[in-house]
Amino acid sequence: MSFNKVILVGNVGKDPEIRRFENNIKASFSLATSETYTPRGGDKVTQTEWHNIVAWRRLAELSENYIRKGSQILVEGKLRYRSYDDRDGNKRYIVEVEADVIQLLGRKPDGQGQQGQNQGQGYQGNNNGYSSPPQSPSQTGNDSGEDLTTHDTADDLPF
Repeated sequence: MSFNKVILVGNVGKDPEIRRFENNIKASFSLATSETYTPRGGDKVTQTEWHNIVAWRRLAELSENYIRKGSQILVEGKLRYRSYDDRDGNKRYIVEVEADVIQLLGRKPDGQGQQGQNQGQGYQGNNNGYSSPPQSPSQTGNDSGEDLTTHDTADDLPF
């Protein structure tokens, strides 16, 4: 059995770049993940890795509307390897994470609704396209008409 699955949690490096095609839409952005460790007898070291993320269809639309530089997100997807020829005719290779699920984490960036409200919005792709999570009583309103489920634990308490 073989398996191609990647799970990353990090911060978005730039606003998503959106490309529209005849019957499709693609969002591309970078994601930084960091690991901090202390080698024996040394000072604390932080190592940051940059990942190229690609989202298609519904996830691309949602990325365009809700993901901004600095957003903390979780991405589940699969590794894709491709090559292309640059302007000088040199063969270039690229590794991308093709997103199947994007979960917004942390706090909303400034100017994105109520200040300090936690996000827990997750979007998942499937073979039939992309869909937003099921509706719940704790919906947030937005201008795009999207149904966004927030997971604010204070609203879930029975008392």
